[in-house]
Amino acid sequence: MVKPEKLIENGIRLDGRKPDEIRPIKIKVGVLNRADGSCYFEFGGNKVIAAVYGPREVHPRHQQKSTSAVVRYRYNMASFSVEERKRPGPDRRSIEVSKVSREALEPVIFQEYFPRSAIDIFVEVLQADAGTRTAGINAASIALADAGIPMRSLVSACAVGKIDDTLVLDLNKDEDNYGQADMPIAMTPDGKITLLQMDGHLTRDEFREGLEMAKKGCLEIAQLQRTALMEKYSPLIEGEVNE
Repeated sequence: MVKPEKLIENGIRLDGRKPDEIRPIKIKVGVLNRADGSCYFEFGGNKVIAAVYGPREVHPRHQQKSTSAVVRYRYNMASFSVEERKRPGPDRRSIEVSKVSREALEPVIFQEYFPRSAIDIFVEVLQADAGTRTAGINAASIALADAGIPMRSLVSACAVGKIDDTLVLDLNKDEDNYGQADMPIAMTPDGKITLLQMDGHLTRDEFREGLEMAKKGCLEIAQLQRTALMEKYSPLIEGEVNE
């Protein structure tokens, strides 16, 4: 891959977006019949499916908690999701992404409602284009709601980064590979941050400005998540009311 001479020119990025603009998003709720909840999520070039099973019995049983549910999150990139075939199976990165994604969602789940049970979340990346962990969290949050898991709120995620000394929202692949910083963030609609990681360097002022940009992006995504759920469930609710 050849590094572009410039990643942003005259305030416009190589893919035509403004610095504070997220990539196009497409959401489909309830795409898997055998899962309790599921979601297909496109985030620019990312294509992700999330499936939720549970609450259900914990296996192995020694993992169960007497006072709350166990949340398990498995993130996996398909071998064909990247340009060069990825070796199948878990690796250090997928284990790390699974851990931080689970921790991003746990604060909003009422785990105490389901002691001695497990809530399993599976996220499969079918096509990767930078930002797969944030796309997975967005999809998983919707799948949890689709499964009827009691939640305090949805969780929305996007990344802020720096390219050519300019802060930008939701980095694409070139920006992620050749940029100066990448900071994925997940938060609730009321601004509670559940995930914040940073690769690269930002000044204190850039960090503050980046947080505000991320908040704007997450609120935009939260609205799309809510709309997707309403599109599936509003007709069902209206049908029950009319009966």
